[in-house]
Amino acid sequence: MSTFPITLSSPASYPRTPPRESEVVVIGGGVIGVCTALFLARAGKQVTLLEKGRIAAEQSSRNWGWIRQQGRDPAELPIMVEAAKLWRELAPQLDRDIGLKQTGVTYLASSEAKMQGYADWLPHAAANGIDSRLMDAGEVAAAFPGLSKTYAGALVTPSDMRAEPWAAVPALAALAVKEGVRIIENCAVRKLDLAAGRIAGVVTEAGAIRTAAVVLAGGAWSALFLRAHGVSLPQLSVRESVVATNVLPEVHAGAVAEAGLAFRRRADGGYTLAPGAAPDLYIGPAAFRAFRHYLPQLRDNPFGQRLRASAPKGFPDAWTTPRRWAADSLSPFEAMRILDPAPDHRRLRRVLKQFAALYPELPPITARTSWAGMIDTMPDIVPVVDHCAQIPGLTIGTGMSGHGFGIGPGMGRVLAALVMGNAPGHDLNRFRADRFSDGSPIHPGPAI
Repeated sequence: MSTFPITLSSPASYPRTPPRESEVVVIGGGVIGVCTALFLARAGKQVTLLEKGRIAAEQSSRNWGWIRQQGRDPAELPIMVEAAKLWRELAPQLDRDIGLKQTGVTYLASSEAKMQGYADWLPHAAANGIDSRLMDAGEVAAAFPGLSKTYAGALVTPSDMRAEPWAAVPALAALAVKEGVRIIENCAVRKLDLAAGRIAGVVTEAGAIRTAAVVLAGGAWSALFLRAHGVSLPQLSVRESVVATNVLPEVHAGAVAEAGLAFRRRADGGYTLAPGAAPDLYIGPAAFRAFRHYLPQLRDNPFGQRLRASAPKGFPDAWTTPRRWAADSLSPFEAMRILDPAPDHRRLRRVLKQFAALYPELPPITARTSWAGMIDTMPDIVPVVDHCAQIPGLTIGTGMSGHGFGIGPGMGRVLAALVMGNAPGHDLNRFRADRFSDGSPIHPGPAI
């Protein structure tokens, strides 16, 4: 892969005309929207999925490709265990190899304090039947031959997996279409059509669709879309930069994180590398409005983000991005069909040097390509998965906070259940939309 595989110049795989009506409409063609549509179709629902650009063109194809249970918020763990099972079930049904492999996830610890943090999380893994365990310094050295550094120990989950996201999500979309989902690319939803305060349909750039049920899975665009309908959600988006290396000998088959560096083996023989912490937060109107909600996160991790003066033109929280527009006029979603931030090349050069220093016996390490993505994040680092109280008929699945790819099938199944009024099978209290307005204390998820 010498260039990023999904761009606006990629031919649309689903250039269809919107229907006049649909039992359910899903907004957003990332992993959450695609999986929700798939499970709705499997339940016999007539589903239309609308994507303003291309399937998986934003964060769903730009992530690290980790399918991890390790380190997740306790409330996410039961859904993630289900998601891991679903990945294994779905992979053989897909029309292409998505690189799904059980190779484990390891967090290396440079201090005993870090090890204590890992130990504190372990009871949550045990409660969900997950095989996470601690490794001591000797076990780390044996499991990672060739490392130039020594570590106090590590947290490892051998059952965790990896996959190639730019292959996996389009393959899931193809499966959804095969099972009856109508997907339409290059078709932005401008506004909801409301009658007596509830969903009556959606207005797209290609016409209106009558429906009584809408799922908003718009990723970094969700809060902007909701605000245009009078619904406030303190969701922000942060930039993460990633680099793919040249083909290299295998030093480890799985995914690994240490201070300032994360890496995983790729199906093409290289490695995906990324800075391990402190994504970039662009300051805009939404950041100012949501500031008070993020205070607990800032207190817990004051250097968890690197602040940038302003977002590029057209980004969801750019100063010049419209917050209101008419249903018969151009929307921000048409003005920028694919959110494609420039990567931080200077930081990625440092990451390449870090990886080379960590494994000094490797051949010269070069960048085959690099990219960045905008991660939809929430003040407590867990998503919103809930009915919208202000707009009956609208279900929200957003703010996956960098956790969305791995948990996608599980969250899709849960959202499909919510749409149909069925029991979701998991406790969703932590993911309520009103937790930011009803006085509930904000408790950020584990930062391990």
